[in-house]
Amino acid sequence: MTGRNQTVVSEFLLLGLPIEAEHRSLFCALFLAVYLSTVLGNLLIMVLICLDAHLHTPMYFFLSNLSFSDLCFSSVTMPKLLQNMQSQDPSIPYAGCLTQMYFFFFFGDLESFLLVAMAYDRYVAICFPLRYTTIMSPKLCLSLVVLCWLLTTLHAMLHTLLTARLCFCGDNVIPHFFCDLSALLKLSCSDTGVNVLVIFIIGGLIVVVPFLLILVSYALIFSSILKAPSAKGFCKAFSTCGSHLSVVSLFYGTVIALYLCPSAKNSTVKETVMAMMYTVVTPMLNPFIYSLRNRDMKGALGRFFFYCIAW
Repeated sequence: MTGRNQTVVSEFLLLGLPIEAEHRSLFCALFLAVYLSTVLGNLLIMVLICLDAHLHTPMYFFLSNLSFSDLCFSSVTMPKLLQNMQSQDPSIPYAGCLTQMYFFFFFGDLESFLLVAMAYDRYVAICFPLRYTTIMSPKLCLSLVVLCWLLTTLHAMLHTLLTARLCFCGDNVIPHFFCDLSALLKLSCSDTGVNVLVIFIIGGLIVVVPFLLILVSYALIFSSILKAPSAKGFCKAFSTCGSHLSVVSLFYGTVIALYLCPSAKNSTVKETVMAMMYTVVTPMLNPFIYSLRNRDMKGALGRFFFYCIAW
C-alpha cells in the first residue's frame, strides 16, 4: 500500500541524451538519418534474399531473420527518442514503458540467438562441407529459428511480468533514452530482490552461453583449418566467417563491456553512449558489413539494380 505522501506512477519521464538545446536539432537530424539507413539497409537485405534464388541457402535464411531483428530492435527505441527530441515531451505511459522493455529484450535476445545459429551454420559449412546440405536441412534451419523466437519470447515475458508486479511511486525520471530495466528497478518502491536474481542468473546465461557457443564454434573452425593449412582454406574461412565475426564483435563487445564488466566509475553518460552503440549503431552497420564483405550479397545487389534499371 502506498503511503499518504506517495503517488502511484502512471507514466515515466525519459531524460534522453545529454545534448544541449542548441544542438538538439542537429543531433535529431543525425539520428533520423541513422535510423532511416538502418531501416532501408535491413529491408534491402531481406528483399534481396527473398528475390534472389542464389541466396536461398541456410546462411542467408538466418541473415534475413537477423536483418528483421536488427530493424525491429532499432525501431523499439529510435522512434520514441526522435519524438522526444522534437516534441520536448519526454513522457511515456507506464504500459508503453513495459511494452518497450519487452520488445527491447525480445529483439536483443533474438539477435544473440540468431548469431549462435549462424555460427553453427559456418561451423558445418567449413568443417563438414560435403555433408553441409544434409546437416543444414530446411527442417533444421526452421527449427533453429523457431527455437530462437521461443526462447526470446519466454525470457522477455519473464522480465516484463516480474517488473509489472513492482510498485512505482514518487520518482518517475529515467536517466536514459529508453525504458531500461536497471533504471526501472532503481525507481521501484517494492522489493526487487527476485528481479535482480533473475537478471544475474537468467540474463547472464542469455548473454554468456550464446557467446561461449560462438567461441567454441570458431575454435573448432580454426582447429579444422590448422589441421590442413592452405592459402585456399584460410581465404575460404575469411570470406565465409569475416562478416559474421565482425557483427559478433560489435554486438557482444559492447554488451559485455556494459553489463558484464560493470564499473563504479561508469557514468550515466557513458552507459547511455554504450547503449547507443548496440541499439542504434550496430543494427545500422550490419547491412553494410554483410553487403561490402560478402561476394554473394554484392552479386545479388548488382543483379537487383540491373533488373531495376532494365525494368
